[in-house]
Parts: sequence; C-alpha cells; structure tokens
Amino acid sequence: MTTLEIRDLHVDVAQSDPDAEPIHILKGVDLTVRSGETHAIMGPNGSGKSTLSYAIAGHPKYEIVSGTITLDGEDVLAMSVDERARAGLFLAMQYPVEVPGVSMSNFLRSAATAVRGEAPKLRHWVKETKQAMAELEIDPAFGERSVNEGFSGGEKKRHEILQLGLLKPKVAILDETDSGLDVDALRIVSEGVNTYKERENGGLLLITHYTRILRYIKPDFVHVFVDGRIVESAGPELADELEENGYERFTAAAAK
Repeated sequence: MTTLEIRDLHVDVAQSDPDAEPIHILKGVDLTVRSGETHAIMGPNGSGKSTLSYAIAGHPKYEIVSGTITLDGEDVLAMSVDERARAGLFLAMQYPVEVPGVSMSNFLRSAATAVRGEAPKLRHWVKETKQAMAELEIDPAFGERSVNEGFSGGEKKRHEILQLGLLKPKVAILDETDSGLDVDALRIVSEGVNTYKERENGGLLLITHYTRILRYIKPDFVHVFVDGRIVESAGPELADELEENGYERFTAAAAK
C-alpha cells in the first residue's frame, strides 16, 4: 500500500521580475492519496491547483515555505526531481513541452531506464510500447518524431498517458489532462488512465475544471480548491453539485 501524504503545505511562486516578491499561492493544503484511490481536485482558475502539482513534482519555481510531503514515509521535499520520479511519482503536465531533436522512442526508453534502474530488454520493450501505443490509438510512426513537436493538443495528452502506462508510477498526478481534448480523445485518454489504475493499483490525483472527464474516470473523493486550500471534500456527489451550481458557494465563503 502506497501513501502520498501532504500536510499543511504552504508554497510561494517566484515572479518573472527577480526583484518582485514571490506570490503566496498554497495556504495550508492537507491531502492523503493511497493506492487504488482516485482523488479529483476541482476549483476555479487561479485557485492553486496546478501549483500543488508542480510543488509535488519539484518544479524549481515553486518554493516550499512550510509543510511536508511524504511518499511511504519518505521525505519527498528532500528529493531531487529525478529522485521523485524514481520513487514513484509522475506528473502529466497541463502544457506538455516540445523537445526538438529527441525522438519519442528514445525519450520513452531513456525514461523507463532511469525509473526502473536498468534498460528494458529491447525485445520486450518493443512489444510493450507497441501494445501501449495501440491501446491509445497512437500511430507507431510517432515514435520517430521529436517529443511533442508539431503534435496537436490531443496527441500531446495521449503521449503523456503513454508515459504513464510505461513508467508505472505509484502515484500519478494529472494536471488538466482533459483540457483541449475532443470527445474521442477524451475517451481514449480516460481509458488509458483507467487501464493504468487497474494494472498498477496506482493512486491518482486528477486536477480538472470540469466534470466531463469524471464521467469516464470515476473519483472516490472530490475536493474543492479555493484560494490555495481545500475548502470541502466529499464523494462523487460533490462533483454533481459543482456541475449544477458551480463554485459560487465556495468562493463566496472563502471571501468572507
């Protein structure tokens, strides 16, 4: 049983002007994600949802002011970014970056080698990647293209989920994986996420604005994020309330 535990997390974000004071974004986040659980974090724009994902992953722009993040009792904040990945954390980014000159096939095998601690045997790796790409309806020719270069939004998101399936993390953080997807791409991506969860019994932290992805990926817990903190947690029924009424009840309460 894997446990990602976040306690009283406060995070500042550096501004582009080096002389400007950092902005205090996270203001005391408490959250526990265990193996096999799906947690949906929902909230309005600017509430700090993506900041939480980057803080867990170790983005250097995000400064931990106070609080703790542990994975199976180990101090995540003491780990470098690559150590966090090897420990079993994975982040699917909202805006996947392009890496010109590095083919998808080389990138994926290098990433798997780093995470697994040894290079996958080539014969097994070819079979593994071929199956994973077929499940996500990815043309095998994409393996020879540079990472995300010239990809559509949906293609980029499918390749994020391809990495998820091949790297097999203990806990996956999906930052607005549904943004920019049409109906067919949303279904394919969601099926890939569900397959990962079933095969690996992984914990899932799903950050989203909208409930449409929750029709495909069923959450066990829904958390409302407002002004840098979780203001309410409940079961899937909370997502239904948000679909019907929006965030007004929570933003009004936070403003008082």
